Amino acid sequence: MKKNIFYLVFMLVAVCATSCKKESFLQDGSFSGTNDITEAQLWANPDYSRNFLNNVYSVLSDRYNLDDGALLASGSDEAVNSNLNSSINILNNGTWSPSRTFDEVYAAMYVGIRKANMFLEKVDGSAIIPIDEVLPANVPANQTYAAQVDRLKGQAFFLRAFFQFELLKRYGSFPIATRTLSLTDDLDLPRNSFDECAKQIAADCEEAILRLPLSPTEWRATDRGRATQTAAMALKARLLLYAASPQYNPSNDLSKWQAAADAAKRIMDTNKHAIYTSYPNIWLWNVGAFNSETIFATSTLNTVSIETNNAPISYDAANGRTNPTQELVDAFEMKTTGKPISDAGSGYLASNPYANRDPRLGFTVFYNSASIQPALSSNTAYVATLFKAKPVETFVGGKDGLGLNVNATKTGYYMRKYLSESAVWAGTVTNVRRPWIFFRYAEVLLNYAEALNEAQGVGAQTEILRALNFIRDRNGVKMPLLQTTNPAGNGYVIPSQAEFRKRIRNERRVELCFEEHRFYDVRRWKEGEITFNKPVTGMRIVQTSATTFSYTPFTVENRVFTAKNYLYPISQNELNKAPKLGQNPGY
Repeated sequence: MKKNIFYLVFMLVAVCATSCKKESFLQDGSFSGTNDITEAQLWANPDYSRNFLNNVYSVLSDRYNLDDGALLASGSDEAVNSNLNSSINILNNGTWSPSRTFDEVYAAMYVGIRKANMFLEKVDGSAIIPIDEVLPANVPANQTYAAQVDRLKGQAFFLRAFFQFELLKRYGSFPIATRTLSLTDDLDLPRNSFDECAKQIAADCEEAILRLPLSPTEWRATDRGRATQTAAMALKARLLLYAASPQYNPSNDLSKWQAAADAAKRIMDTNKHAIYTSYPNIWLWNVGAFNSETIFATSTLNTVSIETNNAPISYDAANGRTNPTQELVDAFEMKTTGKPISDAGSGYLASNPYANRDPRLGFTVFYNSASIQPALSSNTAYVATLFKAKPVETFVGGKDGLGLNVNATKTGYYMRKYLSESAVWAGTVTNVRRPWIFFRYAEVLLNYAEALNEAQGVGAQTEILRALNFIRDRNGVKMPLLQTTNPAGNGYVIPSQAEFRKRIRNERRVELCFEEHRFYDVRRWKEGEITFNKPVTGMRIVQTSATTFSYTPFTVENRVFTAKNYLYPISQNELNKAPKLGQNPGY
């Protein structure tokens, strides 16, 4: 039994961390001992020692394609996947179960945890040659053996915390493992409590903060993308926000909300990150590499698969996979008034529904007649030939319209976010460098605003508005600033803690859409049975003349969410090999 569990969780599939012929790292971080090199010799080789840590980073993966181009957004009320046979639909149709899982990361995260543990156990005394890896370069204190090892350990602590949090947010708890387990250990372990797991993650974050450079700009250029203090702070801030939320804080202990606010403020006080000037280019690192908003991200993908999976179907036969819902589109306010479209006096016209809306709608969603805005283009000629010359036609009968073919939009919309106008996938391919961003500064500000509102209410309204308005005032967005008084008679006034809560949650929904927050936010707010347990809708558009259209909302598909769906099921395969894990309630 023990041997079977060991090989399930720490599968020994050989992968090389570098191109060196004699290297024999295994997927679980161990060493094969082949080619006349022992494990002791491995740690005595400075190249192998550093590459071992790089191998821990390799467990990180982007989230652009979970199944046939699916984003996790299509498992929430943000989107519908145009492939109705995609396995992501099990999240929505009531068939999610221990034997029918999706986004199953349990074993992979323990591979990462094991690698991090092994590195922390072996790195002291290993052969690490000091190099100029942080700025300012050539400062002797940065080049000592002890300083180098400390920075390497800091990265391992952060990565272990990251992998643990990925387990926590899915499964609610996990067996804590802070040492390398062997075949002689009892591997059929029960899960620790949520509070114990959260305490362990927070402790690892603090160990990382003690050892790491403050922010990406402190690393030398070739090492930017490695863990930093602000990355560990961001992870801890998100962890504490989850811990304070109704899902895990049913008694509404206000001290937990204050702790979450303090953790987010800690990052703000470093003054190392800021709102980036161009919302669409945050993810396009051929334009905004290591921009001020990015805190931690994967290594950059050089690809056009994001476009081929998600661009409208008329764009060189793309697949149009991620179709935003009408619920998401309706969340974007009016640019002219700053009010939700449901409010009287907002200025919204059902006969012209996309006019004068929050600019982030156009940056995020392809709606009928939309195209990439030339002002955002770094490749104007290509925009003219592909995007600008081909505005989206999602009306019935249009070249991107409902029911046109099996890949056509199911909602009347296509996703615009993440797509690059420089990408070319027909003929001579032009790839574009993009990471998956795990933490960015806008989320920190939103975490801070939410936690502070719950901890202190309107007493902290000035500080809450300051955080929200940093985001709304971004260049190219410039939404009316939120306020608590309205002497001029314009803008949107927030009169109470409950209204603050509503505005903060909507700002999260708009700013962070498609980034996997909505899926977990609704769960941690304990609103799944209300928000996700109902149909999602789209917009049927009919062309009535050359320049006019009619707009009719319609139900796209029914969705199911029950109490058990707040957490992922533990895979039956895992339970068969480690029964003490226990299943999450309801599965």
